[in-house]
Amino acid sequence: MKIIYKIEEALEIIIDQKILIIFQKESEWGPRALGNRSTLFDPRNKNAIDIVNKAKGREWWRPLAGTVLEEHAHEWFYLGSLKNSPYMSFAVDAKQKAIDITPSIVHVDNTCRIQTLNKDFNKNYYELIYNFYLKTGVPLLLNTSFNLAGFPIPENLNRALEICNVKDWDIYLPDENYR
Repeated sequence: MKIIYKIEEALEIIIDQKILIIFQKESEWGPRALGNRSTLFDPRNKNAIDIVNKAKGREWWRPLAGTVLEEHAHEWFYLGSLKNSPYMSFAVDAKQKAIDITPSIVHVDNTCRIQTLNKDFNKNYYELIYNFYLKTGVPLLLNTSFNLAGFPIPENLNRALEICNVKDWDIYLPDENYR
């Protein structure tokens, strides 16, 4: 386990096809991980669903979601009348580009439950995805909750570090309050 404070190091972990935990601010409330307590992975990896579900102790068939920069969402997904989906509340049809380039977040019916993200909603998470986009041309990341099967999302940094140490996951702490 490595504690990471710099965005460049966090990007290297993801690009190297390793799980990265992001832990910042207060925990999200509700059924979805929105970038404060999230397990992140490179969505281009066609084996990501197996890698992430196995690492989390989840069933092999459990789908994964994606967070896409709001200004690029329409290039990758058919949003219909949706302007955005900041709370990952909707499954939308994936465009061929998403199916071909980011297969790990596209479900078997070619839909994806996406979170659209703008800088005002979550600046640190936005900057991580934006920099991933600059390096790869892909404006989205695989995002699922930071927890293990049967256990809640960790509410404090000590519990988060404990899980990361046991699982040998690197953790990104972009929030200056955790330094």
